[in-house]
Amino acid sequence: MYVCSCFGITEAQVKKHADAGACTPRQIASACKAGTDCGGCVRRIQALLGRGDCSRRELLDQRQEPATAPLAHPVAAAIAAGAVRGVRLSDAA
Repeated sequence: MYVCSCFGITEAQVKKHADAGACTPRQIASACKAGTDCGGCVRRIQALLGRGDCSRRELLDQRQEPATAPLAHPVAAAIAAGAVRGVRLSDAA
Protein backbone atom coordinates (compact mmCIF):
# COMPACT_ATOMS: atom_id res chain seq x y z
CA MET A 1 0.00 0.00 0.00
CA TYR A 2 1.27 3.47 -0.85
CA VAL A 3 2.14 5.79 2.01
CA CYS A 4 3.41 8.73 -0.07
CA SER A 5 1.61 9.17 -3.36
CA CYS A 6 3.78 12.18 -4.28
CA PHE A 7 6.89 9.99 -4.57
CA GLY A 8 5.31 6.52 -4.83
CA ILE A 9 6.69 5.28 -1.50
CA THR A 10 5.11 2.13 -0.08
CA GLU A 11 4.68 0.90 3.50
CA ALA A 12 7.26 -1.78 2.77
CA GLN A 13 9.82 0.84 1.76
CA VAL A 14 9.18 2.88 4.90
CA LYS A 15 9.51 -0.25 7.05
CA LYS A 16 12.76 -1.15 5.25
CA HIS A 17 14.22 2.26 6.08
CA ALA A 18 12.98 1.94 9.68
CA ASP A 19 14.66 -1.46 9.98
CA ALA A 20 17.85 0.17 8.69
CA GLY A 21 17.73 2.66 11.56
CA ALA A 22 15.45 5.55 10.56
CA CYS A 23 13.27 6.28 13.57
CA THR A 24 11.73 9.66 12.75
CA PRO A 25 9.71 10.99 9.82
CA ARG A 26 12.62 13.33 9.04
CA GLN A 27 15.02 10.40 8.76
CA ILE A 28 12.54 8.58 6.50
CA ALA A 29 12.31 11.74 4.37
CA SER A 30 16.09 11.87 4.09
CA ALA A 31 16.16 8.25 2.96
CA CYS A 32 13.37 8.34 0.35
CA LYS A 33 11.77 11.84 0.18
CA ALA A 34 8.46 10.63 1.65
CA GLY A 35 6.75 13.50 3.45
CA THR A 36 8.73 16.26 1.77
CA ASP A 37 6.16 17.42 -0.80
CA CYS A 38 2.59 17.86 0.43
CA GLY A 39 3.19 16.37 3.91
CA GLY A 40 -0.04 14.39 3.87
CA CYS A 41 1.77 11.14 4.62
CA VAL A 42 3.72 12.27 7.69
CA ARG A 43 1.12 11.02 10.18
CA ARG A 44 1.00 7.64 8.44
CA ILE A 45 4.80 7.45 8.57
CA GLN A 46 4.66 8.25 12.30
CA ALA A 47 2.15 5.43 12.76
CA LEU A 48 4.37 3.00 10.86
CA LEU A 49 7.29 3.98 13.06
CA GLY A 50 5.21 3.07 16.10
CA ARG A 51 4.78 6.53 17.56
CA GLY A 52 2.02 6.48 20.13
CA ASP A 53 2.08 2.71 20.61
CA CYS A 54 4.96 2.74 23.06
CA SER A 55 7.54 5.13 24.34
CA ARG A 56 10.55 6.09 22.24
CA ARG A 57 12.83 4.41 24.78
CA GLU A 58 11.01 1.11 24.28
CA LEU A 59 11.34 1.46 20.50
CA LEU A 60 15.06 2.06 20.83
CA ASP A 61 15.45 -0.89 23.17
CA GLN A 62 13.69 -3.16 20.65
CA ARG A 63 16.02 -2.06 17.84
CA GLN A 64 19.28 -2.32 19.75
CA GLU A 65 21.75 -4.75 18.28
CA PRO A 66 24.46 -6.53 20.24
CA ALA A 67 27.56 -4.42 20.80
CA THR A 68 29.58 -6.94 18.81
CA ALA A 69 27.60 -6.34 15.60
CA PRO A 70 29.87 -4.88 12.92
CA LEU A 71 29.05 -1.49 11.42
CA ALA A 72 27.92 -1.76 7.81
CA HIS A 73 30.22 0.89 6.37
CA PRO A 74 33.99 0.58 6.92
CA VAL A 75 34.43 4.34 7.30
CA ALA A 76 31.65 4.43 9.89
CA ALA A 77 33.42 1.62 11.76
CA ALA A 78 36.70 3.57 11.71
CA ILE A 79 34.97 6.70 12.99
CA ALA A 80 33.21 4.76 15.74
CA ALA A 81 36.52 3.18 16.75
CA GLY A 82 38.10 6.61 17.02
CA ALA A 83 40.56 5.99 14.18
CA VAL A 84 39.20 8.94 12.20
CA ARG A 85 38.52 12.29 13.82
CA GLY A 86 36.80 15.40 12.53
CA VAL A 87 34.49 13.52 10.17
CA ARG A 88 30.76 13.21 10.73
CA LEU A 89 29.02 9.93 9.88
CA SER A 90 26.86 11.82 7.40
CA ASP A 91 30.06 12.77 5.54
CA ALA A 92 31.11 9.14 5.35
CA ALA A 93 28.09 7.94 3.37
